Amino acid sequence: MSAFLDALAQRAAPLQRRIAFPEAGDPRVREAVLALHQRGTVRPVVVAAPGVDATPFEAAGIEVVSPLTDPRAPRLAAVLHERRRARGMDAEEAARRLQDPLFFADALVAAGDVDGCVAGAVATTADVLRAALWVVGAAEGVSTVSSAFYMVVPPFRGATPEVLTFTDGAVVPEPTAPQLADIAIAAAQDRHRIVGDAPVVAFLSFATYQSATGPAVDRVRDAMVEFRRRMPGVPVDGPLQADAALLEAIGARKAPGSPAAGRANVLVFPSLEAGNIGYKLVERLAHAAAVGPIIQGLRRPCSDLSRGASSGDIMAVAAITALQA
Repeated sequence: MSAFLDALAQRAAPLQRRIAFPEAGDPRVREAVLALHQRGTVRPVVVAAPGVDATPFEAAGIEVVSPLTDPRAPRLAAVLHERRRARGMDAEEAARRLQDPLFFADALVAAGDVDGCVAGAVATTADVLRAALWVVGAAEGVSTVSSAFYMVVPPFRGATPEVLTFTDGAVVPEPTAPQLADIAIAAAQDRHRIVGDAPVVAFLSFATYQSATGPAVDRVRDAMVEFRRRMPGVPVDGPLQADAALLEAIGARKAPGSPAAGRANVLVFPSLEAGNIGYKLVERLAHAAAVGPIIQGLRRPCSDLSRGASSGDIMAVAAITALQA
């Protein structure tokens, strides 16, 4: 785990991305922000709620902004109003929303004043996603915002630990075939940015190829075909059972000649239920480290934290957010 985290920080530091933190009243976030600043991993921008003691940040030379007094607030509120007016939001509600540090931080992201946002140590995933979707929105050509976990697993097909992408385990409950393809495309694109290697994608199922039939298998196969059409240069296959996707000997037996079987590093689960169960099983039984969920598919990165996140987890997600930007 430490090698992966060290690599994230080393690759993020030269970029010097400005990352907003709207929950700096939480002691874990405060510790992470101060450490990130000290180590130079990112350039933190603290979005302070009323009553938050900003003294430690200001003493360290960290930028602190307030939604209640920042001169950009009217301009940012006007942008939110324009984005949400068709959905019934009036100017008064937009201005009120921008008083929330989470919405204000995401508005800074949308305006390009900062490069990304990290939240969720206090706010729920639903709140983090709502703010990101309302203020920042999906990337061009993307209709499905989703998530991925980066699983640092012990050696299982070589002598060293590996990082596997598990997607989606936090956002889309029952994805359609086009949504599964969107999820996989976003994960493959982020794999290169975040881990730094080439994605090899497996669409997982309880069947490998035609070993079983039915609507669930057909949906996974259709998603794989759509992915292959849209990203022809990325090795992909499916439906594959997990053992065929991960282990060379089993992949060769169950899916001979497959471009992905036995060496997949991006695992696309057929549902949120499967992805969430899968990552927790691997985390607990294989003693893997889970980094995430990392939101993917937004126009600019706004990351979600687990409310149980440690300061180290927050630092890792901040580095990933910088790399996504």
